[in-house]
Amino acid sequence: MSDTAELIIEGKSIQLPVIVGTENEKAIDISSLRAKTGFVTLDSGYKNTGATTSAITFLDGEEGILHYRGYPIEQLAEKSSFVEVAYLLIYGELPSQAQLDDFSSQISQHSRLPEGLEKILAGFPANAHPMGILSALVSALTAFYPESVEPNQSKEQIELNITRLIAQISTIAAWVYKHGKGESLVQPKENLDYCSNFLHMMFSTPEQDYEINPVVVDALNKLLILHADHEQNCSTSTVRLVGSSHASLYSSISAGINALWGPLHGGANQEVIEMLEAIKQDGGNSQKWLEKAKDKNDPFRLMGFGHRVYKNFDPRAKIIKAACDNILNNLGVNDPTLNIAKELEQAALQDSYFVDRKLYPNVDFYSGIIYKAIGLPNEMFTVMFAIGRMPGWIAQWKELRENKEPIGRPRQIYTGQSARDYSLIENRS
Repeated sequence: MSDTAELIIEGKSIQLPVIVGTENEKAIDISSLRAKTGFVTLDSGYKNTGATTSAITFLDGEEGILHYRGYPIEQLAEKSSFVEVAYLLIYGELPSQAQLDDFSSQISQHSRLPEGLEKILAGFPANAHPMGILSALVSALTAFYPESVEPNQSKEQIELNITRLIAQISTIAAWVYKHGKGESLVQPKENLDYCSNFLHMMFSTPEQDYEINPVVVDALNKLLILHADHEQNCSTSTVRLVGSSHASLYSSISAGINALWGPLHGGANQEVIEMLEAIKQDGGNSQKWLEKAKDKNDPFRLMGFGHRVYKNFDPRAKIIKAACDNILNNLGVNDPTLNIAKELEQAALQDSYFVDRKLYPNVDFYSGIIYKAIGLPNEMFTVMFAIGRMPGWIAQWKELRENKEPIGRPRQIYTGQSARDYSLIENRS
């Protein structure tokens, strides 16, 4: 294959380099296009634009492939813990036992929040959306760790901020949940693993510790692993764009949290449960709503089915379906909403309309069911997504800084008024 592509503009031939990734992804490097021709490209939503090169995550939507640092997601979800996968994403290799033990210990030691953050939390209304509070508190960490805003931090300072953020995001999330319920805040326990500690802070009370269920811990580990990174999506691109200005890690991640909050991105699993609750309130006739989904004149959309990137199947959904079945059986959940979910799942997997269009249940469908089963309110679902995505965001921010990538500055095609003279106000009609 030629290592250049030819572009003919206004009768002039321009040679542009062709870049090939390690998984044979092909791209035309247009970084010199404007300098050579005066032209820019237009790609609304950046659907066909590679904004960076990255060694973190490989995704093939047509083949249903997701790899972290070269490792198949299926193997990581089966064999790894979330903390181990976090180490892999951030540092590029699976840790040795000694490295994993040290990383886990550092996370445990830094899981307590800085003194004073609790007062900021107390100032939020109890009914404020958890994602808004989460973003604000993560950004506020720059005030407690002022060295984090220095653009030329030492490697040791960056490592410390990374560890703090991995550790403290789960504590912040649990405290946001407790604040919304008007319950006493629960301090982390250093002797618990990451997921067990999070469940402890969420569901323990001053009077009684939460009984750790290994099936719930296993499901939570898998969910966080499956959400840990997903290439250059909206929130990840936001983290990289903000980070390219040399904004602090906390500021960049706070921006990513806000991007994730949007219902077209991280809010999908919440929308699944809200859809199921609407079906229940309507009488629970799942077949009626399946028919509505098939009616092209009906605005109803079946949430949690199909995927914008994965064209054949979502590899994460296959993994989490088993965990979902396991947790529902283990907990003995008897919830009409979840029964409707199972009916929709079976019908969609067998109905030719959905099969032919590859509208299979995706990871958002099953993650919402699991979160509801373990007792989380709908508005906390996207917060859980943010906890899972944290290692990926950090890895992307770290890669950007290490590669010394330039500040992001997209171009535009201006479609407004052409040049015109200013008129005095008394002359305007």
